[in-house]
Amino acid sequence: MRLRLRPRDDSYYEMFTDSANNLVIAARLLVELMSDGADREAITEKMRACEHAGDDATHAIMRRLNKSSAPPMHREDIYRLASNLDDVMDSMEAAVDLIGLYGLDRLPKGIIDQIEVLERAAELTAEAMPRLRTMQDLTRYWIEINQLENQADRIYRKLLAKLFSGEYDALTVLKLKDVIEELETAADAFEHVANTVESIVVKNR
Repeated sequence: MRLRLRPRDDSYYEMFTDSANNLVIAARLLVELMSDGADREAITEKMRACEHAGDDATHAIMRRLNKSSAPPMHREDIYRLASNLDDVMDSMEAAVDLIGLYGLDRLPKGIIDQIEVLERAAELTAEAMPRLRTMQDLTRYWIEINQLENQADRIYRKLLAKLFSGEYDALTVLKLKDVIEELETAADAFEHVANTVESIVVKNR
């Protein structure tokens, strides 16, 4: 058994959990955005606040990493996980921002399917982060995230097919494509988070 001569800095687990919980809030704002009569301007402002909170959390992790002499896992893994979580937030915020900037009043119904996948992925990620402390009971997490990402890919392809079906004019197609690509990128980023978690667990077994 290897003796630990310096106390391990476990504050990272709480910080990762806070970042993941922020993604749950953001995903639920996306759901709210799709509801009838949604106040899009107010939701956009709330999403920007989430994005700022996410940036603050990421910067706090990086500052801690620069000062910490005994991180609980490899430094590159801490950096990668923090960056992956931030990437999810950036893509969700970008999607909401584009909807407002483009003035997209009418969105394909399939977008709610994308958003529901993101909401579930956010919930699973938030549930998983505290378990990093023990590195236990995480296998199901990355398997489910992988399944959700596959589902997101199928939804994305169907949405593309709908966009190019002739139902929308060319300019609207370009605008909607930007939005659904940001949502698809967010789903990909959730899988990157899960892949990083899997790598961390394998290294620490």
